[in-house]
Amino acid sequence: MKKLPMLYQNDPYLMPFRAAIDARKARIMAARAAIAEPGTKLSDRVNNQMFYPLHKENGQWVFREWAPNAGRIYLVGDFNGFRREDRYALHPVGGGNWELRVPESEISHGALYKWFVEWPGGGGERIPAYATRCVQDPDTKVFCAQVWDPVEPYVWQCRKAVKVTNPLIYEAHIGMSSEEETVAGFTYFRENVLPRIADLGYNTLQIMALQEHPYYGSFGYQVSNFYALSSRYGTPEEFKALVDAAHKKGIAVIMDVVHSHAVKNEAEGLSRLDGSYTTYFHDGPRGNHPAWDSRCFDYGKNETKYFLLSNLKYWMEEYRLDGFRFDGVTSMLYLNHGLEVDFCGYDNYFNEGVDEDAVTYLALANMLVKELNPDSITIAEDMSGMAGLAAPIEAGGVGFDYRMSMGVPDMWIKWIKERDDHDWDMGSLWYELTNKRADEKTISYAECHDQALVGDKTIIFRLIDKEMYFSMDKAHQNITVDRGLALHKMIRLVTLATAGNGYLNFMGNEFGHPEWIDFPREGNGWSYAHARRLWSISDRDDLHYKALREFDKTIINLFRKEKILAGGHWCWCCDNNSKVLAFTRREKYLFAFNFNPEQSFPDYAFEAPEGEWEVLFSSDDARFDGFGRVYVGERLQTLTNNKGRQLLSLYLPSRTVVVLNKIN
Repeated sequence: MKKLPMLYQNDPYLMPFRAAIDARKARIMAARAAIAEPGTKLSDRVNNQMFYPLHKENGQWVFREWAPNAGRIYLVGDFNGFRREDRYALHPVGGGNWELRVPESEISHGALYKWFVEWPGGGGERIPAYATRCVQDPDTKVFCAQVWDPVEPYVWQCRKAVKVTNPLIYEAHIGMSSEEETVAGFTYFRENVLPRIADLGYNTLQIMALQEHPYYGSFGYQVSNFYALSSRYGTPEEFKALVDAAHKKGIAVIMDVVHSHAVKNEAEGLSRLDGSYTTYFHDGPRGNHPAWDSRCFDYGKNETKYFLLSNLKYWMEEYRLDGFRFDGVTSMLYLNHGLEVDFCGYDNYFNEGVDEDAVTYLALANMLVKELNPDSITIAEDMSGMAGLAAPIEAGGVGFDYRMSMGVPDMWIKWIKERDDHDWDMGSLWYELTNKRADEKTISYAECHDQALVGDKTIIFRLIDKEMYFSMDKAHQNITVDRGLALHKMIRLVTLATAGNGYLNFMGNEFGHPEWIDFPREGNGWSYAHARRLWSISDRDDLHYKALREFDKTIINLFRKEKILAGGHWCWCCDNNSKVLAFTRREKYLFAFNFNPEQSFPDYAFEAPEGEWEVLFSSDDARFDGFGRVYVGERLQTLTNNKGRQLLSLYLPSRTVVVLNKIN
């Protein structure tokens, strides 16, 4: 196998940091060797998910916990009135581990249980760190671990793994996927939402908030129980059925995993599990996240590494997930969590402010995931732009498959908020959308769930604002709505068509969902009115939402079927005076955008690859609630000008993108 060049060999600007990059790679490989000696698999040595969670051995239930600061641990549950009894006391077995074996007949499926942990100077009820199912009492709101041992375990139907080369990601939240003012479940999502995703053409489903979290409104980012599938959405069998159904449709399922921090809650989470603040976390101020009010993992601690690595293996093996989108990677990478830092130079990535333990953990995580499934997907959510994050470990990188292009949605917000339409610069647009490291793959997106949260605005809301409430029916003629619809389509397609290697959309944004996301909380009277998706409006012929959905369906299916993101792009026209941007992808698809807010060009000529081109569709098509000014199916031939260059001439209406394919 050919040896990969190091990062600094491809990028001369990284050469001053050669020693730091070499040292980083050496640390990663040393950490791997400490877990798995050369010639063995990392995945064979990471198995906490088999040792610690509740399981059966030889007719007995086996309970285990790692709690080095504990003086005594009792198993308490509804089977013994939640009382501390000697017969249910765990016994120390060395290395800070505790164990208890109970006859199967004493504890049945569905039973609730906890630990009562005693430590020097105190004690309290705790949920096992490796609990795989936790439930909340509807009245007291108290969480307990639950024995889960169904008589009929789920039988997987789809055995073939889904391989995705260029992810077209549909980001979704199970709980808010219903139109009803309630918490939706896995079965509802499988029966009602998954068919919509498949129809739109997305090949990857990214699910948020799967790990158990005590506060629903945290969007799943304040995790308490890392091994437990959130029971508010249903049972493990129901989730497995959803994953199975997605796989049958050729859709990969990845999880939005949170290993960047943990909720502070002590009764529900890992914090002070055995009375110590440092069981899995850093001591003192470093152990507390100043912005998120949560606990920060000590990634240099072996027990923490094994806990988190085994967590990834558990989710992949138990639920057959196809990969992970790692949340909050920036917070992990830097001791200051990337807060109030302007990342404007390579020196930010190689200095004493980088948490090299976190970098090493992330590299190990990527190694492990790839060993378990070579076709799996790992994505880093990082806004710092750390060089090498999505580069191979062998080349001095951290090993992610993709990184999120987080600057793209920021650009769109800034332009829509601060720039007049006449001031949109085509050169800047092309640069911002395509400025990506050549040695790292990226996922582009115009907006995700972040832009839909209360206090912020989605693209459609920024473009149309209050007219969303009064003028989105086709009977109204409204210039603000016309502009909003046109730009909404153009923004999404130009982001997709310039994407490095993948694209992401948040649930409902494809049709311009008219409401923000606001989970039930005290400030809104614990209302679910804005924690749902109004699917029905995208089905109505009298509203513009259906046309936006149809446009998204058209572009996503085209890119999926033709594998357009698998090829590179080439800019043929970047005319800031006319506001025209035209480029090809895979050499056979041409995208011509006219961002001019006023001028249409009846015969706009620009250099293009020689040949005959056919108009596939335009954002101005009547079926997309445009004005139908472009003739779909028209064939255009390039002509040679007096300089010997091939020119293509076509009609470009104002605020329209025309998509063509080369037929010969």
